[in-house]
Amino acid sequence: MIVDANVLKYGDDINTDLIIPGKYLVITDEKRLGQHAMDGIDPDFYNKSRNGSILVVGENFGSGSSREQAPISLKNAGVKCIVAKSFARIFYRNAINIGLPILECADLWSEVRDGDTLSIVLEQGTITNKMASRIFQANPLPPFILDIIQHGGLLNKLKKSL
Repeated sequence: MIVDANVLKYGDDINTDLIIPGKYLVITDEKRLGQHAMDGIDPDFYNKSRNGSILVVGENFGSGSSREQAPISLKNAGVKCIVAKSFARIFYRNAINIGLPILECADLWSEVRDGDTLSIVLEQGTITNKMASRIFQANPLPPFILDIIQHGGLLNKLKKSL
């Protein structure tokens, strides 16, 4: 699987309340929820991301509460993949469960800018910055996680296997 898109870059310690503020948790329409992704730090995020983006973030992304709405809102805002220095464990699992690819790569954040174009080969964990002609190595996803992502999430995988 290859993911190509432009970078939207943010910093460290972005928690789930910043990703999708609590006042939006009453929204059940996932598309509408996506319109409020990252409202806690960037009210214009949806307009920047809706045509597809790769979110590059610092350490401890997705900390805080275990709300599934956080990765759901990002996916429905057009985020194709998230690359972080590190993730909060529950966010990592929630993202995989909904079929949103996420990778850890400590070196990428300091070497990219907003608007750079990345090409990511998920099976290998390779990230190519097309603007700087540089390649970075992320921790590749194990085959069982790639299988979940290829099915569009855990529920879709389970439905198909039944």
